[in-house]
Amino acid sequence: MKKLFTLTILFFSLVAAAQTEDATSSEINENATFQRWAIDVGAGVHKPTRPFVDGYVSTPDLWQADLGVRYMFTRSFGVGLEFGYNNIQSDADASVTFESDYYRVGLEGIVNLGDFVNLKSASSRFGILGHGGIGVGFLTSNARTLTDATDHHLNFTAGIAPQYRVTKNIAVFTDLTIIGTTRNHYGWDGAVLGTEVRGFEGLMINASVGLTFYLGEGTDPADFAQDPIEAKVDAIAAQMEKMAIENADDDQDGVPNYLDRDNTTESGVRVDSKGRAIDMNKNGIPDDMESSLNARYASQSDVQTAINSANAANQNQIKQLINEGYVNVYFRFNSTKPTTYSLGAINTIVQYMKDHPSATATLTGFADEIGSPEYNKSLSERRAKMVSDVLAAAGIDASRLTQNGDGEDASVDKNSTDARQLVRRVTFKVN
Repeated sequence: MKKLFTLTILFFSLVAAAQTEDATSSEINENATFQRWAIDVGAGVHKPTRPFVDGYVSTPDLWQADLGVRYMFTRSFGVGLEFGYNNIQSDADASVTFESDYYRVGLEGIVNLGDFVNLKSASSRFGILGHGGIGVGFLTSNARTLTDATDHHLNFTAGIAPQYRVTKNIAVFTDLTIIGTTRNHYGWDGAVLGTEVRGFEGLMINASVGLTFYLGEGTDPADFAQDPIEAKVDAIAAQMEKMAIENADDDQDGVPNYLDRDNTTESGVRVDSKGRAIDMNKNGIPDDMESSLNARYASQSDVQTAINSANAANQNQIKQLINEGYVNVYFRFNSTKPTTYSLGAINTIVQYMKDHPSATATLTGFADEIGSPEYNKSLSERRAKMVSDVLAAAGIDASRLTQNGDGEDASVDKNSTDARQLVRRVTFKVN
């Protein structure tokens, strides 16, 4: 029993050290992160082993119950006040029958063993507590008469309690506690001992199952609270992940997403500080793409000049310009909304159709090679339908318009962003 006494002294030493730790760790401010108070209610079986005089208990017996109130100075250390009761009855086949009641109260030190073995890294629901302390006990016997009516004991306890957290404020626990007593004048059977027992001759083992209820402010109970340093590491990791997401640059224009006003800018096009393509003449075409467009297709001003000349000379020239692909509606990547600089082309078609009431038009949509063929087929059809809807809204009878989608236009270099801009379009054929 000397080991039991040594273990109890060690528990209280650890609790005292915990108070020092709590003071020195104020800069972490862990005090506000967990619930300090807990109430433990348990019941189960017990096995008193000695001392007995006439009777005995050969198997674990019902009933024993305990109630504990504890307070945690830190996540790892605390103190508790425990109240216990044991009903000790002789075996049914014993020659001497007895029934004794043992009441006890004690002060214990609490150690969160799960915190020391880093159990929370495996699961946030499992825990394990160690406890030990000193107290007093009172033995009475219903079947036998004690000379002093009540036998007073000094007892020492040590135990271990695995836990499982059920809800935020409730946990289930099992507990195994060893109780050693001294100053025994009577045995557990209520019979007087020949002489006063010296040392820790009284011994009882309790096994309990119960519930823990957590009280107080805080996000988690002390038994399951996260280490404050680990919490800071997790917070920093989350912040770094957030920064990585915010500083991502989906369109690779050099402007992070959280500052980018236009996150669909073509690669290689110069942008301003807000990720918008530079367009000095405000014609809706990025300056870095105008030369490529002009190299293959007539510019808006060239088309308008040709149209004006055609109106003056021969209306057939307008039809020729349209049917030979000089009048197109262009689109941004993966978009069905016509670009601003394509409004002139739409206006040209509207004007031609109004000038020729019997004319019909076929609209054909195209997409570049980025993406699956099936998706691009659908995208080209939706582009043609969008332009058809715009013409109808401008006063052209929808029965005069036919639209279809030809899918991908593979006539340009797939790896050239400028070239791909040229094939994202809707063309026209008028009759």
